[in-house]
Amino acid sequence: MSQSALYPCFLGPYGENDQLLESLMVEFLRDHVYWRRNLHPEDLPAIPTGANRRADYVEFESRLRRELHLLSAALKRSVPFHSPRYLGHMVSDLLIPGLAAQVLALPYNPNNVSADAAPITIDLELRAGLQLAAMFGWPADPEREDCAFGHLTSGGTLANLQGLRLALALKAFPVALRAASAPLACLPDDDWDAFNTGPAAATALFAQWCDWRDALHPRERQAWQRRVDAERIETLGIAGFMERHPRLSVPKVFAPATAHYSWSKGMKMLGLGQAQLALVPGRAMRLDVDALEEALDDCLRRRQPVLMAVGVLGSTEFGSIDPLDGLADVRERMQSRGLGMSLHLDAAWGGYLASLFRTPDGRLRSRDEVGAGFAAFPRPEVHAAFAAIPRMDSITVDPHKLGHLPYGSGAFLCRDQRAIGLLAEDADYVFDGATAAGYFQRHRQLGRYIPEGSKPGANAAAVYVTHRVLPLDHANFGLLPAQGLRATEAFVAEARAFIGRIAPLATATVPFAPDCNLVCLAINPRGNRDVARMNRFMRGLHDALRADPGQPLQRGEYFGSMTTLRSGAMGAADAARVLAELRLPADALDGAGDDADRIVVLRHTLMNPFLLDEGAAGGGYVRGYFRHLERLVAAALAPGGVRQDVTA
Repeated sequence: MSQSALYPCFLGPYGENDQLLESLMVEFLRDHVYWRRNLHPEDLPAIPTGANRRADYVEFESRLRRELHLLSAALKRSVPFHSPRYLGHMVSDLLIPGLAAQVLALPYNPNNVSADAAPITIDLELRAGLQLAAMFGWPADPEREDCAFGHLTSGGTLANLQGLRLALALKAFPVALRAASAPLACLPDDDWDAFNTGPAAATALFAQWCDWRDALHPRERQAWQRRVDAERIETLGIAGFMERHPRLSVPKVFAPATAHYSWSKGMKMLGLGQAQLALVPGRAMRLDVDALEEALDDCLRRRQPVLMAVGVLGSTEFGSIDPLDGLADVRERMQSRGLGMSLHLDAAWGGYLASLFRTPDGRLRSRDEVGAGFAAFPRPEVHAAFAAIPRMDSITVDPHKLGHLPYGSGAFLCRDQRAIGLLAEDADYVFDGATAAGYFQRHRQLGRYIPEGSKPGANAAAVYVTHRVLPLDHANFGLLPAQGLRATEAFVAEARAFIGRIAPLATATVPFAPDCNLVCLAINPRGNRDVARMNRFMRGLHDALRADPGQPLQRGEYFGSMTTLRSGAMGAADAARVLAELRLPADALDGAGDDADRIVVLRHTLMNPFLLDEGAAGGGYVRGYFRHLERLVAAALAPGGVRQDVTA
């Protein structure tokens, strides 16, 4: 597929599509003004003609222009995410459809807390959720009672928190029904069984309860609702709930050692406590399913409840992809033995890669189909992981990462819309409290279910319009991550050549073959056996690759980021291998101190669609980066001491 299909999608590294974006901005600003003038054209203008000639108006305009010019000048020192020379964090240039749609919607200022405040963009947000659900292989037909549900968040952290909220509500609700003596069939026999019903059965039980309750006379219905609500964990709090059910204990959450720090935040915010978050040791920077199953076996023996197990689709450090098929298999085995739990997929980074695995009609593509045009992507294990995504219960994905959309656009999805009713909150001044028929009518009061109150509808417009212009399948949106993956394969090839060239000066390695378009690189000065010294050297290289707001950006040829590797995330075997490749002693990570128990590595995010262009001198941006890095290494190791301020 020719890269030319992506030419109209971005403003471009040199602002090549300025006329397209400018024409869209002007056209829809004028359209917005016409809308205001035609709402009630009989109304007289509130601001009189000639007001712009008044002294106070002129003085205000002068202050406004001055501050905006100062802001514009300051922003020129921002990180140049748009440039193919930027290889750092998980961000790149913005897609024109999303940028234009967000700017178009901003003057209308819709608040997606409720349909009364945002009648248009609420529906767009719900439809964006269905677009994402279809990309992941979940039911996305709003006519189905088990249709998926999704909404936008400020980012992945809040989406992960929403996953914890929903999992806790599903886990505790069957216990509340038993405590309230609700006359439903198939209620579990005791508190332990009720607490381990599992998310699918708990969702079905909640739906059964709603149907039974809604068939009652209004007065009786309200009485039963109050009776069940009084027993819910959301009413009693965790301490009160556990006191009422002394045979239960606070459930644990299992996540891979590569999990984002937002999981620790979420455990604290919900009152579950960080101590209940167990990080499973890794195997090659991926979840060790065997270690997880062993830990779950131990929980079952001790009758320790488990709330959730988390899988990661693209870790923050390496973009590594957990064996989700194995994770789902473990959950099924534990559920059959009486230990129920939810599965949450943290796909904040890698979620949009799923577009490569879907045909326009929603079919999962085979590994051979996906791999056409790539040298190695996807590995069999990666394809199996993407195929297993529909077996998850909830998902976090960030449109503002691989979706190339403005910040403030995270997303939370759950597999079955019926479960989200457990999170409903009523406020008379915002919501009418009625349960409406039909998917869109039922969920239009978004503020009932989400962690936020007020939230921008303009973000929803950006996400929805982008997915309409570039549908989430391999033939459309998938062209974007495909470019990043091709750049990744070129990057790894150039890295191998770079490692050979600097061998007289330093030992370097790509510690783990990338699962997607994120690659790390470790470099150790030749003869060095001290990990702390290596880390100081790596931090010096990173300093030379940072966007320093105190210096003109043009002084930086390329821009990168860094992260650290800990033995717990790598696993013992891989930690030993990486240390050997870097010619560090086997016990190098056993030391104390902030820089003696980890390896600092350069991290490269390869999502700019123009990385493979020949625009940079010296054979393209990828090759140019390694030539630049080679010069930095040589200068840093030159006789006379370490230099950390080297530019070409």
